[in-house]
Amino acid sequence: MPYCKTQPGSFAVTEKTTAPAPHAPSSKRLEPLRQVDAGVLSIAYYEAGPADGSAVMLMHGFPYDIHSYVDVAPQLAAQGCRVIVPYLRGYGPTRFRDASTPRSGEQAAVGADMMALMDALGIRRAVFAGYDWGGRAACVGAALWPERCIGLVCVNSYLIQDIAKAMAPLRPEREVAYWYQYYFQLERGRAGLAANRREIARILWTQWSPNWDFDDACFERTAIAHDNPDYVDVVIHSYRHRFGLADGDPQYAEIQHRLAALPPITVPTITLDGAGDGVAPATDGTASAAKFTGRRVHRVVPRAGHNLPQEAPEAFAAAVLELIKT
Repeated sequence: MPYCKTQPGSFAVTEKTTAPAPHAPSSKRLEPLRQVDAGVLSIAYYEAGPADGSAVMLMHGFPYDIHSYVDVAPQLAAQGCRVIVPYLRGYGPTRFRDASTPRSGEQAAVGADMMALMDALGIRRAVFAGYDWGGRAACVGAALWPERCIGLVCVNSYLIQDIAKAMAPLRPEREVAYWYQYYFQLERGRAGLAANRREIARILWTQWSPNWDFDDACFERTAIAHDNPDYVDVVIHSYRHRFGLADGDPQYAEIQHRLAALPPITVPTITLDGAGDGVAPATDGTASAAKFTGRRVHRVVPRAGHNLPQEAPEAFAAAVLELIKT
């Protein structure tokens, strides 16, 4: 079993997990939803498990929704966890409380949203778990508010954006997978997303998860969340801000200033990579090891793509439970 060093006396373990088991049918929905005012948002969320259980924040990514956790949430609830699965800003029934609030998709905003939701629900500490945008929110929370974080589960390791170096090119074969990010820099891309949000999402699902045999019902269950009236504005801002091509919302300037320092994550962490991820290829975890100064374990999940919680729910749930039980 290979190891990657994180700091003197501390190592991250790279493991291969078992293959995923059968999943719930595409007709299953995470319902009923609840709604709560939290910061600048009225957040729609699904909750399961006992109110006094160890809390887990399950954060979804782009272009997905809460059903990335359709199998993870019941597994955790059955183990006594209080599971919270929110729709991010710009998705599903989540709404901005004030029409004048900038429709920002920056990393500071999604991290602050998660913390505001915890405050609104009276949750003092929780496991932060996510992938893609949701993984970034989880990393932001773990780095800046470690006293609120029991532990972190994140797909693709350290996801806090280094915006100052965002214009440094990657190898050409890596750049190809990010075509949508470059498309969204153009007004043509904004118009394309507004007109073809389902078609773009389906292409990305297929490219990012080549081993995932999702059906039309599974896709549509999630795609309706992208009909949110703020979806296009939030998505476009997210992908422009991360390249330094759009200003942030001033109310998050202090948080973004702290994130610009690329703060380390000190809480116990399990990072996961999908061996079949078509946008963020699996690694051994060494490149990001220095960013995890607490105990960190890195695992590669066979065949799983970018939407790892939905494709390999057993592996994701097991990582959450491991942090709760340690």
